[in-house]
Amino acid sequence: MKISYRWLARHVDLSGTSAVDIARELTLSTAEVEGVERFLPHLCDVTVGHVVQREKHPDADKLSLCRVDVGQGEPLQIVCGAPNVRAGLKVVVATAGTTLPGDFKIKKSKIRGVESNGMICSERELGLGVEHDGIWELGENLTVGARLGAALGLEDWVIEIDNKSVTHRPDLWGHRGIAAELAAILRRPLLPLDLTLPSTGGGASVGVRIESDACSRYLALRVEGARATRSPLWLKSLLLAVGQRPIDLLVDLSNFVMLDLGQPNHLFDARRIGPQGIVVRKARAGETLKTLDEVERKLEASDLLICNGDEPVALAGIMGGEGSKVTDDTAQLVLEVAAFHAPTVRRTSARLGLRTDASARFEKTLDPELVPLAAAHLVRLLQAEQPAVKLTAPATDVGQWTSAAKTIRLRGERVRMLLGADLDDAAITDILVRLGFGVAKDGAGLAVRVPSIRGTKDISIEQDLVEEVGRIYRYGNIPEIPLAGILVPPPRDERRRLVRRIEDRLAGSARFHQQISYSFVPDSTIEKLALQSTPHVEVANPITEGASRVRRSVVVSLLPLLEPNRRRAAEVRLFEVGKGYEPVSAAEPTERHEVALALARPARKANARFDDTSLALLQGVVEDLVRSLGLEACSWSRCEAAPSWAHPGRAAALRIGARDALVGEVAAIEPGLARELGLAGEVESDVALARVSIDALLDAAPRARRYSPLPQFPSTRVDVALALPVERSAAEVMAALERCGKGLVRGLELFDVFSGERIGEGRRSLAWHVTLSAPDRTLNEADVKKFLERVEREAVQLGGELRGE
Repeated sequence: MKISYRWLARHVDLSGTSAVDIARELTLSTAEVEGVERFLPHLCDVTVGHVVQREKHPDADKLSLCRVDVGQGEPLQIVCGAPNVRAGLKVVVATAGTTLPGDFKIKKSKIRGVESNGMICSERELGLGVEHDGIWELGENLTVGARLGAALGLEDWVIEIDNKSVTHRPDLWGHRGIAAELAAILRRPLLPLDLTLPSTGGGASVGVRIESDACSRYLALRVEGARATRSPLWLKSLLLAVGQRPIDLLVDLSNFVMLDLGQPNHLFDARRIGPQGIVVRKARAGETLKTLDEVERKLEASDLLICNGDEPVALAGIMGGEGSKVTDDTAQLVLEVAAFHAPTVRRTSARLGLRTDASARFEKTLDPELVPLAAAHLVRLLQAEQPAVKLTAPATDVGQWTSAAKTIRLRGERVRMLLGADLDDAAITDILVRLGFGVAKDGAGLAVRVPSIRGTKDISIEQDLVEEVGRIYRYGNIPEIPLAGILVPPPRDERRRLVRRIEDRLAGSARFHQQISYSFVPDSTIEKLALQSTPHVEVANPITEGASRVRRSVVVSLLPLLEPNRRRAAEVRLFEVGKGYEPVSAAEPTERHEVALALARPARKANARFDDTSLALLQGVVEDLVRSLGLEACSWSRCEAAPSWAHPGRAAALRIGARDALVGEVAAIEPGLARELGLAGEVESDVALARVSIDALLDAAPRARRYSPLPQFPSTRVDVALALPVERSAAEVMAALERCGKGLVRGLELFDVFSGERIGEGRRSLAWHVTLSAPDRTLNEADVKKFLERVEREAVQLGGELRGE
């Protein structure tokens, strides 16, 4: 929003205060100022000149050769093409070196062979209007050689205010509202403004009927004798300063009043308002209106219209209609000033994409008490320019509106406590009175009377008044007081720290994606898992129909995600940290805090390595997770009670530490379940699932950390293949090899699993890389031979044999 410094000076004495000072004061107390710039700076560069002599150009019929006195010694020779140039005129001269609007630079030049040392300007060339029929003829009283801006009092500065800063302040959408703020800040009186309606005749008033509660007040006034003449210079220059294009006196004064008081208004040609009068109503479906911008608008039932009887003539609060606009031959007017429902105007403006200066103000919830004041202001300004203007009939002022004025009790102690400033009641009262509030003592506090213009949207509670006091007192004047308090570190939450470490490890080096889901399980998933008869915690009012059961394990929430994700990616890695609930007691279910993992890859090829499976890969991920948490060593054992989602023959139980505590399970998915989940055909997958109890991890002892020096002697690697019954697990074989090493085994790696006719039915071959090392010597062939002899005996005890070459 643009504000004119010269316009503000019509309402408050600004002597000794520059535009930059005003910008700083407003920013500190009222609204953010985005910039300050000079209005038409070239007006201070052009000069008042006097045409001393005018002759015909020797080589052009339509050009004149003028000698112009600009108060700088000898008159300048200037070639001019304007038809109204003549000797004796006072004119505006742009001498060589002057820059006019549009970055038009004046230079010495030859025009049709004659030297010209400047330009005699029209109003349009100076950016002061659209008139270009001839040069601008100045008054005889102006001093030759004076700068035009100073001579005509056109020097001005434009202050641009951030609209967002004043959205809550309808009173600041006019110059008088801003001036009132400055008067309070600068401790200067607000200059008086006559806002009483002049006397009216006794003729018939305009009939007005309001049929919608979206209009709370409507004033209509007959005005006769007004003419759409050219606006005076003071009016055009003020409007131009704030970005308004001058049109004619009637339109310009209407805009001036809106920008002065913040209250929009509209002038109708009285000939377009019939005897049936004005009707304010909602639009009907399919109705249209051609607005002043010559666009046919399709209306909806939520739009508010101003009608001549039943014919729409204006879109209420936004724009007038083309059919009722004021023209050059208009002599009788109907002045409309009204208060419209802010949301109604906002919705229509947004829907039509038609935002105007009027709609921007109505959207802020204007004070209905402004209506007669704006009408009086416009009439008095019009009569000052055209004394023949008269009001032939009393104003029609109808509607069901109430004043927004109110009284709020303010406690001085409350102000001091909230602001942290030592302000006594007298200082608080002084600030509020300067801002236009009425203040009276009310026991130990103050009774503050809020004027209607501040009560529509801005001031409603005691804290609003505290803010008013604070911004005028200035927050920068409030002393800084250091905060004092005892800092107590929060309790160490081991569970939270453990969960964070698990999430970081899985989402980091393991490259898993974290899933966060609801605890509710759809009935369809329960059926696929064949858990209909298994007890579940159930909710009485499920958020979704068919999802009343609560999951017993977090793994269940990952299952429905496998098929859609496999269609998007060859490999799917998901995990979720959450809780499962088992209905151990009717009063309160048992919570089981766990992390669930799912790994899905394309189905395993027939010639793939024995350990190229999702199950083996997921086992490695879980082992790495436990190792990264710094817990006791983990081991794997046969899973005695496999979950419903697990393949009964390909499931392993995870145990930790000397107590062999059960921590979780890792298993391939049950084949039938995989098909039920849609993991067949083109998305047939090798899927492994895991569940690790966070409760059990918290109970596990941390792994003892010991220093291990680098080996001083080289190690020896021995390959061992054992043919054993299939019942013997790899974990049992590892333990046996450890025993055979007598403390020399430094590493074990299973590199091959083989079964077939050569091994025998019910048997399989497990091949291992065994790394042997001694801390005090280099091992020789005898050491290796003794190790293999012990392995051979251990193999026999396990029901098998050591395979040869």
